Amino acid sequence: MERLTFQFSFQDLKLDVPQVERTMGYKSGESDEVLAELIGAALDEAEQVCHIKAELRIFRGVSFNGEDKTVRIEDEVFDLKKIVYSQIRKSEAVAVFLATAGDRLGIMSRQAMKEGDLLKGYVYDIIGSEVADGAAGIMQDELEKTIKAGGEKITNRYSPGYCGWNVAEQHKLFRLMPANFCGISLNDSALMSPEKSVSGFIGIGREVRFNDYTCGLCDMEDCIYRRIRKVKK
Repeated sequence: MERLTFQFSFQDLKLDVPQVERTMGYKSGESDEVLAELIGAALDEAEQVCHIKAELRIFRGVSFNGEDKTVRIEDEVFDLKKIVYSQIRKSEAVAVFLATAGDRLGIMSRQAMKEGDLLKGYVYDIIGSEVADGAAGIMQDELEKTIKAGGEKITNRYSPGYCGWNVAEQHKLFRLMPANFCGISLNDSALMSPEKSVSGFIGIGREVRFNDYTCGLCDMEDCIYRRIRKVKK
């Protein structure tokens, strides 16, 4: 079993004002100058306060059950449901990952909202989500480079709470990881702390494939990334 640890700078994410605007639902050039300036200032603050980390463990010897759409990793059996199972069922190994933006943006978002500045709080919240997801994306790219030398490929990354996979299975996922892995903990409701964190699986194998766009597979209508796809059209 391999364990890989990554630390990134904020600049590595290449996060900019237009990307945050798209996540908020604006098309290019649609938002006003005041909002663009607010986002720019928030990005400058984020660069100073984010502690971006990502880690993963690669588990070999995983077993899939097509009848009940589950995968066994060591002593944990994950009920992936149809969509996620269909995307990783040909994997020979599974990378279990965690990535985080750290806790400061979540704190700043809650404080701004408490003070009545709902827009600023929302912008901090969006940036925190983008940072965590961006860190997971860079981690995934690095994983692909690492395993490519062995003739293997990777799938997309899939997280509990999406595509029918019950978010409560976060508890099983965290049992596969050392305590405080990547500085992230989990509460009884399966919510991560810091809250701007992501977790999930990436399939690895010679027969798997990566899909450039997977929203068509998923039935989660209120996902922000599905909304981004619609904005881009």
